[in-house]
Amino acid sequence: MTDIRNNWTHDEVKEIYNLPLLDLVNRASNIHRNYHDSSKMNMNTLISVRTGACSQDCKYCAQSARYETHVKPEKLSLEQVIEDAKVAKANGVKRVCLSSAGRDGNRDDRFNEMAEMITEVKKLGLEVCCTMGMINKEKAKKLADLGITAVNHNLDTSERHYPTITTTRTYAERLETLVNLQEAGINYCSGGILGMGEDDEDRIEMLRTLSNQAKHPYNVPLNALVPVEGTPFYGKDVVDIFEMVRAVATARILMPKAVVAFAAGRTHYSKEGQALCFMAGANSIFFGNKLLTVGNVEINEDQALLETLGMQSTRYHELTTLEG
Repeated sequence: MTDIRNNWTHDEVKEIYNLPLLDLVNRASNIHRNYHDSSKMNMNTLISVRTGACSQDCKYCAQSARYETHVKPEKLSLEQVIEDAKVAKANGVKRVCLSSAGRDGNRDDRFNEMAEMITEVKKLGLEVCCTMGMINKEKAKKLADLGITAVNHNLDTSERHYPTITTTRTYAERLETLVNLQEAGINYCSGGILGMGEDDEDRIEMLRTLSNQAKHPYNVPLNALVPVEGTPFYGKDVVDIFEMVRAVATARILMPKAVVAFAAGRTHYSKEGQALCFMAGANSIFFGNKLLTVGNVEINEDQALLETLGMQSTRYHELTTLEG
């Protein structure tokens, strides 16, 4: 077994990231098989509880109120969330993840709304995850007391590149939320987006930052930017599949026990490209014809691909936004 480390240097991660691609994939694949069942794929689907009208200016996000996009503000009622959770449970789902789009999860009204949803969904016998922006120590402890399974809070990119992505919060605030979750004993999910104008050094540093947390993320979602019309990043080139493979493989090597999710943007790539990401250590994907506000791979396509590869799906159900 590979030692679990939390003290990687930038040069060490850079050396791994820049290995010849097939050597990198082979190394990551071997580590993946030591810690995970390579025949299993975690399947997740996304339903947005609170969509749009976000005050932040994240340049990749169609949910920002600052941009003219196709997204219309929408909020699900408690009754709708419970009904969706019941349907999910009837379909064999074991976990529901709730989300509220926006910057600050510490607002009492937003937090209390989320706490009520968590409580009611847990009464159905389901595990519950959430994503709700920044979380302070007090609210992290309350989430832990509610029995939350995990909380999502993405770093998005490197600290150096972050100011080119958004100006409405800082990278230090991102990291503070991760620390608060860890200190409260909560499993957390955190990853990033490729294709936002960053270079390899930024990707290396983002992965190093995640892998040097006191506790590695439970889940590392890696997204390919989907340039949405109306956002400042519309028109950007789609990140090359081999760059996605490098990021996935490096994440797998640095964080052997984590679930690595090949999240948004899979529609950009061929089945062969996706399979290479799976070989490199990605063991979670999102299914359904829509992923938040953008198109996604149809479930029947995913099932056919997994069957071709000799893999089996483990299904979870996430009522969530990919928090921005």
